[in-house]
Amino acid sequence: MGACVMTNLSVFPTPVLPGLHNLLSRYAESMTWMARYMERIENLARLIEVTGTFVRPRNGHAGWDSVLQINADEARFFAMHEQASEHAVVGFYITERDNPGSIAGMAHAVRENARALRPLISTEMWMHLNVFTQWVRDLTPTDIRAGSLSGICTRLKQECQTHFGITEGTLYRDQAWLFYVLGKHLERADQITRLLDIKYHTLLPRGADVGSDIDISQWTSVLRSAAAYHAFRRVLPSGMTPVNIVGFLLKNDGFPRSLSTSLRQVHSALGLLAGEYRLRHGSHILERVEELRVTLAEQTAEEIISRGLHEYMEWIQCQLRQIQEEIVQAYWPAAPMPVGMAQGQVQ
Repeated sequence: MGACVMTNLSVFPTPVLPGLHNLLSRYAESMTWMARYMERIENLARLIEVTGTFVRPRNGHAGWDSVLQINADEARFFAMHEQASEHAVVGFYITERDNPGSIAGMAHAVRENARALRPLISTEMWMHLNVFTQWVRDLTPTDIRAGSLSGICTRLKQECQTHFGITEGTLYRDQAWLFYVLGKHLERADQITRLLDIKYHTLLPRGADVGSDIDISQWTSVLRSAAAYHAFRRVLPSGMTPVNIVGFLLKNDGFPRSLSTSLRQVHSALGLLAGEYRLRHGSHILERVEELRVTLAEQTAEEIISRGLHEYMEWIQCQLRQIQEEIVQAYWPAAPMPVGMAQGQVQ
């Protein structure tokens, strides 16, 4: 996922209705990415905390390599570190300024996007993000030593949840809100598929068939990584099986972080942008999201696992990347380079 580029000042080419104003493309872009980064920070903090607490050590490590795999950061990490130890991975993902995917890097991106959005976001949002991002910026490697890691991750999660609550209660419901919803739930959909894809096969015992039982403590770590443990036990108190957990995280419409719920929210936001705000040039994206929802609804968890959970998750992730690219092209396409500048560069 790329960082927000706030250079396109074009306005959506849609009819202006009475009392309805178009949203600058750069605002739509910044709103989407601010939501994505905040959601990603919370997910990453939870994953780090759960990995350090619940995952059993393997070969001297506590599954820290799986954190790299979930975020597709193996190449970047091993260019800077020799092994995936707790100290190296935690530093890489919390305080490492040279890693744009670290919490420090994403907090900086959040603040820059919030600064660009100052005319749109509420004073409460702006004040909270200022305090939060400054606190993250001040974190040092000594602050995240093993004894304090859980406390740091807990505060990161709470600050993100506070942001989501403030946004829910104060952000005006217009096009900007819908792009915030888009970013938040696209990120959730992406994160839940990555988590299931990597964790399921990482935790599967060597030589075991797909669908085999895995120790309950290991599945507990998967559910906690998705903030799903209590919700799952409420719905299925005695059903701690791979099929039930996969089905819950992918298909349960009552769980706010399930793939099904996230796709429904994305579909709803796109539909409102097309219907209420006449942004019809994004209508084709609705069809792609609808296709995803249909394929998910028509398969049981057992069928998804037996046909290949990894392959299905990869296909979903590919579709989500395509949706993001189509949103970019529909709502904030890159401004064409001036002819003179292009010729000068060629020369």
